[in-house]
Amino acid sequence: MPAPSVMSHPRMRLPADVQVERHVTRPGPVVLEAIDTHRVKVHTGRAVTGECGTTRFRYAHGDVDLLPAGSSDTWQEDGASTSVILHFAPALFARTAEALGVDDRNAGLPTRHQFRDVRIAHLAWALDADRRAGQPSGRLYTDSLSTALLAHLAAQHRIVQPAARGLPRARLQRLTDYIEANLDQDLSLTRLADVVSLSASHLKTQFKQATGLPVHAYVIRRRVERARALLAKGELPASQVALEAGFAHQSHMARSLRRVLGDTSASLLRRRAA
Repeated sequence: MPAPSVMSHPRMRLPADVQVERHVTRPGPVVLEAIDTHRVKVHTGRAVTGECGTTRFRYAHGDVDLLPAGSSDTWQEDGASTSVILHFAPALFARTAEALGVDDRNAGLPTRHQFRDVRIAHLAWALDADRRAGQPSGRLYTDSLSTALLAHLAAQHRIVQPAARGLPRARLQRLTDYIEANLDQDLSLTRLADVVSLSASHLKTQFKQATGLPVHAYVIRRRVERARALLAKGELPASQVALEAGFAHQSHMARSLRRVLGDTSASLLRRRAA
């Protein structure tokens, strides 16, 4: 029995835009592994027949599959098969839906197999041709094609999902661990949303539901706690403590300490200055 062709597409991070690849599988079993990006698969080249369980199918040039993040599947094909596969982060799709006026909290990509959509196919092939040619028209052309694809998917193929009630525990832990490891960095809401594959507005809603705090208030509180601990140790000057805790400067740290800790902050700073 031939070894299966595996569609795994490993990624070290979620892409910030649409990623394009041409994928060729051999005759025999094909394994679609679950990954954390949405995928659009467009059949390219000659037709191929196959089966999935007891279902027989025939993929023709231009047939489209929509594969949301986390999708996995296994099937058999009787010939070599070529597809253009587009990857993009769920958060990017949600932001596109939000820009179109769709409630991004409820916008998702459905699972759909073997359907026809000429616009999706043509945009996928244009992105693939541009990539294989070395992007001679520049990034602006690629971005225009990617934006058109995402807008079409959000407008014509989105599904409405039940609104989530707060971040699931695993996602919340991933996010708080990331915040803790990067407190001294200039954290943005968009970057934090990407960490848990959400749009910025969706993250704001779910984070507050899960913790009772807005994201920015949580980050400030953690920075204040780190600054207090470093000031209490007395090993660094206050100006360095401010940078280590992620504050823009010492006066910013002092204001945040007073707001969160009250009079305690003044005594900490006086002791540190003494």
